[in-house]
Amino acid sequence: MTTVSRGLPAQPHLDVPKKQARELLKQCKAKSTEAFDRVRRQYQKFRSETDEKILTQLKLSDAQFVIAREYGFASWKQLKERITGNTAAQLIHQAIRNNDKSAVTQLLTAYPNLLHVPVASGNWGPPMSHAANMNRLDMVKTIAALGAKDFQHAFGRALLHGDLETAKWLLDHGAVMDAGIIMGCCETLNERGFGFLDDAGAAFTDKKGDKLAPLAMVLETYSRHPSGKHAIIQRFKARGYQWRDTPMMAFHCGDLDLLKKHFKRDPELIRKRFSYREIYPPELGCADDLRSGLHGTPIDGTTLLHLSIDFDEREIFGWLLEQGADVNAAALIDNEGFGGHTPLFNAIVSDAYVNGRQRDGYMIKRLLELSADIHARVNLRKFLDWVEEPGWYVARNVTPLEWAKDFPERRWVSQEGVRMIESLIH
Repeated sequence: MTTVSRGLPAQPHLDVPKKQARELLKQCKAKSTEAFDRVRRQYQKFRSETDEKILTQLKLSDAQFVIAREYGFASWKQLKERITGNTAAQLIHQAIRNNDKSAVTQLLTAYPNLLHVPVASGNWGPPMSHAANMNRLDMVKTIAALGAKDFQHAFGRALLHGDLETAKWLLDHGAVMDAGIIMGCCETLNERGFGFLDDAGAAFTDKKGDKLAPLAMVLETYSRHPSGKHAIIQRFKARGYQWRDTPMMAFHCGDLDLLKKHFKRDPELIRKRFSYREIYPPELGCADDLRSGLHGTPIDGTTLLHLSIDFDEREIFGWLLEQGADVNAAALIDNEGFGGHTPLFNAIVSDAYVNGRQRDGYMIKRLLELSADIHARVNLRKFLDWVEEPGWYVARNVTPLEWAKDFPERRWVSQEGVRMIESLIH
């Protein structure tokens, strides 16, 4: 199912979301499957409705609600309030960042409606939650005293950043250990927040009570924090969670000793290509749609070397090279001719670059030192579902450098890697 996430520009204008709502309504009238999916995802009353039902019942006000939700706001009214109060919201953000109690108090007294409206995005939330995101406990206390109500949201934001002091204060002043509270720490792989909740006896479920959802989140998340991931998985194990003893689960656990045992039993392991379902096991709650796991360059049909790069598993990466893993190993090619990429492709467009430790270019440097082929050409495609117009990005007959230079999500492109390869070409 399509996911659309939007962010307000620095100087937002209401005409833009109004136009987007009209376009969504038009797309639904044109019976666009993607448009119907967006409506279902954001609007509870249409969640289980058929395409035909949505077609006949959807109004402009409904489309506006969907757009507001995609921007991260609870309602169209809230989105309008945020856009109208844009200058004040920017000043509130700066005052919170500066720990300026006087300025925050003056602004929220002058604009009391903004006390309950997200400052920057729905994820970061209203001013008190915004302050919790920044580890500003004094600001959290100040804004709470002004009448803020978002204790639960702020609690979740403090936890996923591991700010236990703020989390404990919020828990003492209205936040609760509700169902799903564990999910944020699973998303960010923050072992401090997760450990706090685990030690307090919080339920390992999502809001719907699904006990596998938190574990699936840990495996599929965009975050790349290996030590946090490994520690959290061990806490799942201590809670009684079980999984099959596979090389991929040893990999996810960061258990190099266990991975070595698998290698001893099967020396072909470093040459094996792993399927998407092996990487993200459906029996552990992972989606079976072959694209829900968040990663950079495609990983379906890749080797452990490819995977160690995308998941930022530096210790495993080093061990694999010591065992003679092929730096030019090609991923499997699918029935439509996509794939065949080498680890260098995964290193130069990587989730670990923006969400991990790969800004030092270490892995790319090691691959190049071992004669990684910078001229290899492949066909690749990547589904981008977090952009305004979700869809497949397709690149044909590209080298690693060409894959990187034209990739739409620029934050995922290793600038250090680009420079290294360019220096070799020129």
